[in-house]
Amino acid sequence: MHDWPPLVIVAFAWSIVPLLAFGFAEKRIPRVIERLPVVVGLILPALFGVPYLLVALSASNLRTNWLIVYFLLPVLVAVVLRHARQADPQQQGDWRDFAILLVLGLTVDLRWLEPAWPAHLAVISKLILLDAGLYGFLAIRQLSDVGYDLRFRSDDLKVGLRELAFYAPLALLGGFLLGFLHFHKILPTLVSAGSAWIFTFILIALPEEIFFRGWMQNLLERRLGRRASLWLTAAIFGLSHFNKRAVHFNWRYVLLAILAGVFYGRAWRQQNRVAASAITHASVDTIWSIWLL
Repeated sequence: MHDWPPLVIVAFAWSIVPLLAFGFAEKRIPRVIERLPVVVGLILPALFGVPYLLVALSASNLRTNWLIVYFLLPVLVAVVLRHARQADPQQQGDWRDFAILLVLGLTVDLRWLEPAWPAHLAVISKLILLDAGLYGFLAIRQLSDVGYDLRFRSDDLKVGLRELAFYAPLALLGGFLLGFLHFHKILPTLVSAGSAWIFTFILIALPEEIFFRGWMQNLLERRLGRRASLWLTAAIFGLSHFNKRAVHFNWRYVLLAILAGVFYGRAWRQQNRVAASAITHASVDTIWSIWLL
């Protein structure tokens, strides 16, 4: 990050601020948005597209089509979820909710927008989509029980590490039997392991847990119940990894990710806390990447 031009640093910070704002003021932000004229509240998320503009200007690679996408998509998310709120005030899960999840999920998983970015900056695109989803589901839809709160509790750590302890033996056994896991010969330092965990928590675990547990499992639970929603979300989560670290369908990764998704889902639903499942998720990914990949 220290090699990034100033505009890129500003772009990254711009995309992180909404993530932090909702994490520390989840209940206050919707009240502020409610006081605004409806049109202003729906247009406001266009500002989430500013990071693309800054990066494109820095790289002298501004494209009008991508600019339109990044400024318009967050607005469309807000508009659709406002209609979902009006059509489903009881929050039982409207088809528009799932349509937004499908669009956001496929866009990230199939990397539809990554050609707009330098390869090492595509993570900002993911953050922009996350910001759009947070604004839409929390500020406009006002979806309850998402559990996105960065004011950590001791129970978040207890539940997160408990599910890690439950998952780890199964993952190790299955991973080595499938030939998916391999021990590293060189062990990392505590500093490198800690920094890897923080990076993974913020940029991988937190976004994925908000999407899959806070939004998807939360909404499916209203339709299908706790058990079915847990397993269906875990299956979708696992399948979203089909193209990770492989040219073709990576079935080993998918199987282990499905299993992991069950324990992430268990951690989230304990008290509807994204922080708990993100702790499990970040710990699993960090251990895997620095010791077993």
